Amino acid sequence: MTTWKTIKLAILVLSSLAATVALAESQTSNVSNGRAVPQSGVLAGQCYRVLVSTDIGGTDPDDFQSMVHLLVYADVFDIEGLISSPYGPGRKEDILKVIDCYAKDYANLKTYSDAYPTPDALRAVTRQGETLMAPYAGFRRSTEGSQWIVRCARRDDPRPLCLLVWGGIEDLAQALHDAPDILARLRVYWIGGPNKKWSPDAYQYIVDHHPELWIIEANATYRGWFVGGNQSGPWSNAGFVAKHVAGKGALGDFFNTQLGGTIKMGDTPSVGWLLFGNPAKPAKPVWGGRFVHAWERPSVRWLQFGHPPEPFQPGWGGQFVRAWERPRVVFKRLTTAADRIEQFSVFELVLPVGAATPNNREASMVIENQSLVGDFGKKGSVRFRFSPKAAKTYSYRIQSNVPALNSRTGELTSFIPPPSVARQPSQRLPNWWTDDPSPEVAEGGHIGARTVSRWREDFLRDFAARMLRCESPAPSGQ
Repeated sequence: MTTWKTIKLAILVLSSLAATVALAESQTSNVSNGRAVPQSGVLAGQCYRVLVSTDIGGTDPDDFQSMVHLLVYADVFDIEGLISSPYGPGRKEDILKVIDCYAKDYANLKTYSDAYPTPDALRAVTRQGETLMAPYAGFRRSTEGSQWIVRCARRDDPRPLCLLVWGGIEDLAQALHDAPDILARLRVYWIGGPNKKWSPDAYQYIVDHHPELWIIEANATYRGWFVGGNQSGPWSNAGFVAKHVAGKGALGDFFNTQLGGTIKMGDTPSVGWLLFGNPAKPAKPVWGGRFVHAWERPSVRWLQFGHPPEPFQPGWGGQFVRAWERPRVVFKRLTTAADRIEQFSVFELVLPVGAATPNNREASMVIENQSLVGDFGKKGSVRFRFSPKAAKTYSYRIQSNVPALNSRTGELTSFIPPPSVARQPSQRLPNWWTDDPSPEVAEGGHIGARTVSRWREDFLRDFAARMLRCESPAPSGQ
């Protein structure tokens, strides 16, 4: 370990111990001048090892915005990896494109903190990951990205590795398959929902084979970053960009070119989780309300050096509940609209192929904007997996060179999970967290989203201050 990093770690250890002692001595107000004071997270003096897996440049351009946000906070994280893990378009060159903008602003940024990594240091940890959906088995081959996850997780560092997954989860599944020993070193925050739709097989592999993984599965909570909260004037998605981002250095100008100059930043709550935690003691849990645990006993576990905030505490990244058994429904027949499955669950369709089949059997399920490749691994049948990101009725059609399958059609209906599911956290998934289904924290039909949108002015105000660093150097004497 380099001397500068040893010194940095020592300072952070002392900072963490001081914060722990302060918390133990006093559980006084956590509000100062009308604003919440962080008691965990980077803004409270913590420093985390971070590796980001992103589909930047792929199916959703908002990852460009989230990458800009991450880089203006790069001085308060130990960024150990930036992995391109898209389905379809998007490659590591898209990450490098944002780093090039960072390089233009670096002279200004480093006047605020000498902890900002050099552009070349960021380029050196950028890797290419998987670009295809996993097959039915859930893994395919090791990639530069999955190998980098393993390498970082195995480093001799007392802190866990915070893996922020902004896209498909294939590289994580592959890393766990290749090196299951790394599981205990990982703290994963996955922006699921639409990304889960593109990674159902890799996801199911992790659920089945690595159930003790520590993971936040945020399927809808993340939407609170751009839905709800104060959306008036300069706090609106477009108004904020116009006033506080556009024209603020190369990074600000680049951000403004994405999504028509309006905020989405759907992956940024994973970063927000590490920035700000505010463990104000909530009311005791009740049946039918959100499920939290460990509030009643005094604990400083969430303040241990290098350990990220607990998922059940309030913070910019949302507030989560222990996951119930991850829903997966298998149908051995064509379904109809009367067949109902939980939103964000895994739907598996198993159909017989009949006797007259060609040697080179092929089949795909066309559903919404996807064409899911069927698996013929099980004798006499074909299998498809799909995860519905919305609560609605879906229709699908089978395309195949197998006569018994071709042109078959079906439907299925997805529904929002009821609050009661959170009353039965899975004993098989002890470290798995997910969106709170309580109606009072839903935002526009998105469960859990209000646990993020409630902080909108705070996290946007802090982001605005960071963007000023790109525009001009620190005032003399700062």
